[in-house]
Amino acid sequence: MSAGHADAGAERYDEQPVHDLVGIGFGPANLALAIAIAEHNAHSGGARALRTAFLERQREFGWHRGMLLAGATMQVSFLKDLATLRDPGSRFTFLRFLHERGRLVDFMNQKTFFPTRIEFHEYLSWCAAAMGEQVRYGRQAHAVRLPGDGDVLEVLSRPADGPEAEAEAEALRTRNLVVGAGLTPHFPEGVEPGPRVWHNRDLLPYHRSLTDRPHRRFAVVGAGQSAAETAEFLHREFPDAEVCAVFSRYGYSPSDDSAFANRIFDPDAVDHFYSAPEEVKQSLMDYHSNTNYSVVDPDLIEQLYRTSYQEKIAGAERLRFLNTTSLTAVEEREGDVRLHLRPLVEGEPYTLDCDAVVMATGYRPADPRTLLGPLAEECLTDGRGRLRISRDHRVLTTTRIRAGIYVQGAISQHTHGITSSLLSTLAVRSGEICDALLLDRAGRSVPVTPVEAEPAEDLAVTAD
Repeated sequence: MSAGHADAGAERYDEQPVHDLVGIGFGPANLALAIAIAEHNAHSGGARALRTAFLERQREFGWHRGMLLAGATMQVSFLKDLATLRDPGSRFTFLRFLHERGRLVDFMNQKTFFPTRIEFHEYLSWCAAAMGEQVRYGRQAHAVRLPGDGDVLEVLSRPADGPEAEAEAEALRTRNLVVGAGLTPHFPEGVEPGPRVWHNRDLLPYHRSLTDRPHRRFAVVGAGQSAAETAEFLHREFPDAEVCAVFSRYGYSPSDDSAFANRIFDPDAVDHFYSAPEEVKQSLMDYHSNTNYSVVDPDLIEQLYRTSYQEKIAGAERLRFLNTTSLTAVEEREGDVRLHLRPLVEGEPYTLDCDAVVMATGYRPADPRTLLGPLAEECLTDGRGRLRISRDHRVLTTTRIRAGIYVQGAISQHTHGITSSLLSTLAVRSGEICDALLLDRAGRSVPVTPVEAEPAEDLAVTAD
């Protein structure tokens, strides 16, 4: 797309209404925010209603679709949904979803706080369907401008893919921007994705391409929950193939799900973390990283160990653990992929030929400064180059920008703690950002665009 097209689009939209908020990305974080704002609008009256729009590059709502494995459960309580901790009476709680689906009693009879990932995705999609008019699916934000005196930002977007990719840009003008662009799959240095080298994010769609013929061996690189789930899944789905789990530890480390450790996910813990000195923040992250990072649910660890042991008894080992082993290179070849491995304790380097290798090697937060372009220079940073972020999740900027720039996700982990990239406090955080949109930096009410408030009954979610 030429710069001329983008400029023409921007000029044509100059007379469009100014939004109070434009959101980049429509995953669970911005979905929770959309719900909080919709409920505010329904109860506040037209004069204080907020005009919003969200841009999402996917064609429809989806959350980690590639890891919606049959039987895989959430690691977070259903009570930490998109609304309950902010407002237990919300129409968008997981319990309300179950009630409208006719499954509330059936779920209760399971005696669990942890729904399957598939069912929770259904809940998220149910919520997203009610927010549909606010979301422009299939559009990718590619630039943010400051066209005037700093009070309003201009967000340019274009079709994310497909035959319309050369279409002209759309421009949305807004007093506030919230970036919830999520996480980017991480590959080890020197490893590139390919037809037989996948990130676990793409496990389900990619594995289907290999189901039409027999296979010898798969490898899974990584030691966290996703790695363990991937190894179990491939072992189950391909009963004639060997599955090799490759990691540098002796074994999977169990996650700490104890009651006291889980307090790190409480909403109050965000306040404590934010106000703590830098050395205390680092200590808290070190102490409690085993609640979430590179750890595995203990029940799954036991299941995999039992499987491996039973296969040893039977003399037919299909599930192998290549522990204390480092991956040094991946060589994708015609018809297979070769891993170059180095034992960390003893033995010589060796190679392992596989039909495919899955990199369960985590994610990295998307940096909103990439989207902001030259405006990124107006964002204040700390001594380590990290964004300075206020308690209400607003990026601190120079006085040149008076419009609000908010962030959601792991990019704020250094200021708001371990829950930044998790579901645990989404409901509370969405309320905090919604409240912040109604206040300027001096604490006065922000002038908002008068729009007709939606009647409360319009927020009902259908069972379709």
